Amino acid sequence: MVRSFSLGLALYGLWLLLSGHYNSLLLVLGGLSCLLVVVIAYRMDVIDHEGHPIQLTPRVLIYWPWLVWEIVKSNVDVLRRILHPALPISPTIVTVPGTQKSEVGLVTYANSITLTPGTVTINMKGSDMIVHALSRDGADGLETGDMDRRVTAFEGKPRQAQT
Repeated sequence: MVRSFSLGLALYGLWLLLSGHYNSLLLVLGGLSCLLVVVIAYRMDVIDHEGHPIQLTPRVLIYWPWLVWEIVKSNVDVLRRILHPALPISPTIVTVPGTQKSEVGLVTYANSITLTPGTVTINMKGSDMIVHALSRDGADGLETGDMDRRVTAFEGKPRQAQT
């Protein structure tokens, strides 16, 4: 029930942000449309810990600013490589392991890699991700495991090694 209420608040907040109309009729109709979406999602049984991961909310305040900074740094790097032909562009494909314990964590890691300019997650095999990097430096940055550690901390405890 908490997830349903949280989803309703999130949808209504997004509706308010995107609509820009604040007269009483539209506020009520917007609220009713959000309520209808929550009821349909509840009946479809898609409001769960993966579909609406509110357990991650406190850690978002730490992870998102770090991710935005990484995106900015990567944008600058890609821009420099475009504007300075002397800088090498050496497309590289690497496999990086993910230590996240859930599918939400693995998807967060894969999406974080793809959101960072110059790198794209092109496939996943179990918890390993095959990544295309624009340069060897970008691939080396992923292989250090800093992003993996931060996503694992964002998610919670790391997955235990299977024997």
